[in-house]
Amino acid sequence: QHEADQLALAANQQPGLVGVFNGFRASTPQIYVEIDRVKARTLGIPLKDVYQALQLYLGGYYVNDFNRFGRTWQVNVQADSKFRLNTDEVKQLQVRNALGEMVPLGTLMSVEDRVAPAQLIRYNTFPAAPVSGGFDPRVGSGTALAAMEALGDKLPRSMAYEWTELSFLQQRSAKIESMKDLQQNPMSAFVLGVILVFLVLAGLYESWSLPLAVILIVPMCLLSALIGVVMIRADVSIFVQVGLVVLVGLAAKNAILIVEFARDLQLKEGLSAFDAAIRASKERLRPIVMTSFAFILGVYPLVIAHGAGAEMRRPLGTTVFAGMLGVTFFGLFLTPLFYYLLRRNMPVTVPTGREVHAEPKPTETQQTGGEPPPE
Repeated sequence: QHEADQLALAANQQPGLVGVFNGFRASTPQIYVEIDRVKARTLGIPLKDVYQALQLYLGGYYVNDFNRFGRTWQVNVQADSKFRLNTDEVKQLQVRNALGEMVPLGTLMSVEDRVAPAQLIRYNTFPAAPVSGGFDPRVGSGTALAAMEALGDKLPRSMAYEWTELSFLQQRSAKIESMKDLQQNPMSAFVLGVILVFLVLAGLYESWSLPLAVILIVPMCLLSALIGVVMIRADVSIFVQVGLVVLVGLAAKNAILIVEFARDLQLKEGLSAFDAAIRASKERLRPIVMTSFAFILGVYPLVIAHGAGAEMRRPLGTTVFAGMLGVTFFGLFLTPLFYYLLRRNMPVTVPTGREVHAEPKPTETQQTGGEPPPE
């Protein structure tokens, strides 16, 4: 208990950690009873009779039921409170031996007052003391966990620390050592997701410029999502980072629907970049709105979640919910604009299989309507 109290006291002095306390107490008053088995055998008293007497006098014992006044009543036997207030009175309680004589319990057992834990807590089979607390919303959870780890490393060598509940999930959410860097810099996960999407699109379109029409809408994800996180006064935790990575794929999916369709119109029908962008926006409006709002309504229960586990679901749901609202609204207008700006200088290609014929120039006879000149 002393080490756990010192750890909680040191944690409360760290910037960013608040309300840290030790949930273990070893000062609960208790009565310790030790039975002399040899003496009990000598007096002819079975051990089970001693235990039953202690249970009957101190803890109570259920006998039977009886019916009276139209109700069923239980019969419970227990010593009156004035006969079990302290150790001296417990010693005066009696038990019957094999000869039918009543023997005081104090003759065959020792009773003393002690202080001990009211509950023995174990974690992974080891005795444990739970230390709980919170962190300042202005400080990231990764910074708070790092501060607690630094304090935990100063514990005596005979003691160790482990994470539980939400902290355990946050620490074990990634299997790589670089996860600590992501916690210190929440934007790393978002940037890595954007780079991955860009490389995939560059290979798909065989172009380094066209994927930018998709990627340039991604910053709206970040802006919209962070506005939602600020509105619920949450911190940029690991669950918000997961939501940002999810938004990268969802925003790219909506933009791809427009960019892919506009690109096909340019290659197959020979439209200009402006006409292809406008037509693609009109043709793909319905599927984008339907899929986006289906997803938004699907994650809404996470936004209003409460009860056990809500501290995990609400940041994730709010991040994705707010991000998708912003991407759906801004993407319908900005994606065609980005496509036009990137492809406006691209020459119009002649669609495959279409022959282009030049119109014949009118002759002089056709212009005047007279006879052709004599040879």
